[in-house]
Amino acid sequence: MKKVEDYVITIPDFPEPGIMFRDVTSVLVNPDGLELAIDEMEKLLDGVDFDAFVGLESRGFLFGMPMAYNMHKPFVLVRKKGKLPRATVEKSYDLEYGSATIEVHKDDLKPGMKVVIVDDLIATGGTVKAAAELVEELGCEVVKMIFLMELKGLNGRDKLQGYDVASVVAYDGK
Repeated sequence: MKKVEDYVITIPDFPEPGIMFRDVTSVLVNPDGLELAIDEMEKLLDGVDFDAFVGLESRGFLFGMPMAYNMHKPFVLVRKKGKLPRATVEKSYDLEYGSATIEVHKDDLKPGMKVVIVDDLIATGGTVKAAAELVEELGCEVVKMIFLMELKGLNGRDKLQGYDVASVVAYDGK
């Protein structure tokens, strides 16, 4: 029986020497790989009581939407600043070189909701940490963070102390 990592193509030295790039698109283009990825991510939610999915732009949408559909839960988008048309709340955070701002429609999450944050990959943890803080500022509780892949060498979990974090596949290194 195949595992998710069997569908992930690794490209050495991309985008720079020493980096082993884990290409999620190789999972998406294979129907069996995609089905397995969604099924395995859903298993990470066994026994978790939650009200909604929050997906991070843009690959969190790809994995969060089918799970929201399968589990009949709302799907809330967290996007880069300036992409959402209604009233939003925003959160800025630091990147390795510079900063970024994400936002969510302020009326898509209601105080007291329990949410699961979804993304394709946890690397440094900066974006998902900002998303969690944004969700919490709206009075909601982050009950789980799930990822298809994790790059353990970038120590993203260190930024997420106190959160329940799970990934389907964890790679050593960057």
